Amino acid sequence: MKKPNWPHPEERADRLRDARNVKMARSTHAYVRGSTVKFYEWLEASAARIPEGPSVWICGDCHMGNLGPLSDAKGRVAVQIRDLDQTVIGNPAHDLIRLGLSLASSARGSDLPGIATVQIFEHLIAGYLMGLEGKASRGRESDWAPKPIRRLLAQSVVRRWRHLAEERLDTVRPEVPLGKRFWSVTDDERKGIDALFAEPDIDAAISKLQGRSAAERVEVLDVAYWMKGCSSLGRLRYAVMLSVGDGPDKSLCLVDVKEAVATAAPRATDAAMPRDNAVRVVTGAKALSPNLGERMVACRLNDRAVVLRELMPQDLKLEAEHFTEEESTQLASYLAGVVGLAHRRQMEPDALRSWRSELARARSRTLDAPSWLWSSIVELISIHESAYLNHCRQFALREAA
Repeated sequence: MKKPNWPHPEERADRLRDARNVKMARSTHAYVRGSTVKFYEWLEASAARIPEGPSVWICGDCHMGNLGPLSDAKGRVAVQIRDLDQTVIGNPAHDLIRLGLSLASSARGSDLPGIATVQIFEHLIAGYLMGLEGKASRGRESDWAPKPIRRLLAQSVVRRWRHLAEERLDTVRPEVPLGKRFWSVTDDERKGIDALFAEPDIDAAISKLQGRSAAERVEVLDVAYWMKGCSSLGRLRYAVMLSVGDGPDKSLCLVDVKEAVATAAPRATDAAMPRDNAVRVVTGAKALSPNLGERMVACRLNDRAVVLRELMPQDLKLEAEHFTEEESTQLASYLAGVVGLAHRRQMEPDALRSWRSELARARSRTLDAPSWLWSSIVELISIHESAYLNHCRQFALREAA
């Protein structure tokens, strides 16, 4: 039996807060990724006149790190939105602004000149319109994806279970090793997890993933609290190692159990959304990212809403590397096309035409990017730069104390 490792559950919040502060101090781009709530506070106070697009499911936290290759239940890979914690029925313009801010902060982190940021905005709106027109879905994805995406796709399609285990767990053994990222759980937490995966509906849902039979037996092998992400502070987050099936056909399965909480992204005033946050996340995922949505299950753990997601070896994140000017503009077009396509799938023809006309009408004579998009992102870049430096100063003062 594993020996408990620090921290105890009541001490987790402090450790998570410290880890988040460290991550957010690494770069402006990391700060942008970790400040979703502030993003919407600043957006609400902004003087920019942001148009109201058709009410559709939006990501709500559409930064570039939340897009990447995702496998469906049968192992087929496509680039889609990876994280739907903040998903709501809302204004699609918010996803566009959030993505533009993320790309702009990445460009500054890559020491690209200001003109490159201007070009990113141009390619952002052009790619988004391609997505709305359905052009981004034509042909093989690798034919029109930029180099950073082609590299990710090439890695994704050849990955197998051992790659996932080595990357996430640093071991191929059927366990979740305790240490820096994985912490011990209490007896009550373990009992809750065991009871959850013993429920017939949950058992059957996990069994059917990856083409398995719904009748296959599911057994919990190991559980750990997962210290992961900048936005998970105070939430329940567990890594659960499962065995599925019997005999020689038995397979291992790593499941991410994540608490679903209220979203910071504003919802459309006339939107009828599920009241249960886990159901909201799964419903939004199915609308925006079918590959991910079909692998997620909404349920309750110790009377708290949680989402179960089987982790697949093919799932990869687009990291904020040092991109060239050409790669940055190509990424802007491509990723915006992915988001545009996710929005398009939900729009009726009349709403789609109206939204495309609104985007075209807001352009200036010299630039394709709508003026509201330009002014919103420029203002947010300035605010984030200042907030980031203040965060670093406070973090340095705490470290010196």
